[in-house]
Amino acid sequence: MELVKALYQMTATFPAGDRYGLSQQMRRAAVSIPSNIAEGAGRNGTKEYLQFIGISRGSLAELETQMQLAVMLGFTSPDHPAFELANCTGKLLTGLHKKLSTT
Repeated sequence: MELVKALYQMTATFPAGDRYGLSQQMRRAAVSIPSNIAEGAGRNGTKEYLQFIGISRGSLAELETQMQLAVMLGFTSPDHPAFELANCTGKLLTGLHKKLSTT
């Protein structure tokens, strides 16, 4: 959820003309990550939870691509804290996936 917060802060500085473009797509992808983790945790078993973790990982990959596009377009810098949070989130998701896969 810290990644979502940082992403909202990042996209708040995007040009006004991008109000419904890349920034909204990034926000949706970011919100999808913890939302899918929560939904998976609320399901009936490990197999379903793993499926939702996979969806979260896909949303993270989408977000990371969009963040790189934002840098290329000059909307943000590559040293924004959201980049490190995305990296940490990826590591946490991978660890959680591995742990649940072995149980």
